[in-house]
Amino acid sequence: MNLHFDLFDLKLFAYVADARSLTRGADKACISLAAASTRIKQMEEAVGGKLLHRNAQGVSLTAAGEALLYHAKRVMQQMEHLRIDMQDFGKGIKGHVRVFANTTSITEYLPEKLAGFLTQHPAVQVDLREYLSEEIVRSVADGSADLGILAGDVHTGDFDARPFGRNQLVLVVPDTHNLAGAGAVSFVDTLEEQHVGLHHGSAIHRFLLRKAELAGRGYSPRIQVGSFEAICLMIEAGVGVGVLPASSARRHARSMRIAIVPLADAWAERELKIVARNREQLPASARELFDYLAQQPRQA
Repeated sequence: MNLHFDLFDLKLFAYVADARSLTRGADKACISLAAASTRIKQMEEAVGGKLLHRNAQGVSLTAAGEALLYHAKRVMQQMEHLRIDMQDFGKGIKGHVRVFANTTSITEYLPEKLAGFLTQHPAVQVDLREYLSEEIVRSVADGSADLGILAGDVHTGDFDARPFGRNQLVLVVPDTHNLAGAGAVSFVDTLEEQHVGLHHGSAIHRFLLRKAELAGRGYSPRIQVGSFEAICLMIEAGVGVGVLPASSARRHARSMRIAIVPLADAWAERELKIVARNREQLPASARELFDYLAQQPRQA
């Protein structure tokens, strides 16, 4: 098999596959339908089999086409990363690291740890985004993220992974609430209460929504705010109860009239870890950040 696809071929194929139409894919690639058809045919000849099923409604992918689309999108993504990185070097930035992390990592651990790293590496730029742990795994796998920081028992395959710390989700209630001072309570049992939570787009909101749905229940906070501190302030005022990381709850409990109640659910106790698809293949700045963050729990 003699495969010599250029970037334009891969981009054209991705356009056609996404549009499910050779005509619309050719339009998006700004070439004629005849030229697009010829290029796709040459790709099929190189592969030695069909990439597309043609029909009256347009096109659909064969198994070989699905595989090619997967790799084509990864190549295009890497080229976009290359373009961004080269722009950064032209601006004097010596590295650009994409980090996807869950809510707890972003709010509780990364501000201090990233500050230490960026002080030591002033020419490195970090793009930090919040996602659910399952989404982080997919993003690291497909190259959207260089590093991921996630929680729980999410399967990470053959990723390079290092411990990043541990944390526990707890229930926070007003200090006059009937659960204040009680033993552990299950999350499902708290759904009879009015909840205060983070906004819909936050990873922890979607995580709790999923846990409630798995139990056949609904999770619809009475009010949603932008930070764990705001959640605790609302709880102190008697608006409701809320679930948040124990580290944050303990910090705010020192100055607020709130009480912390353990959650009995096994998923509430979570190990945090930092992952990369392959540490050795990371750009130098991403590899340095991976090693720096991986050392932090031991130093702590």
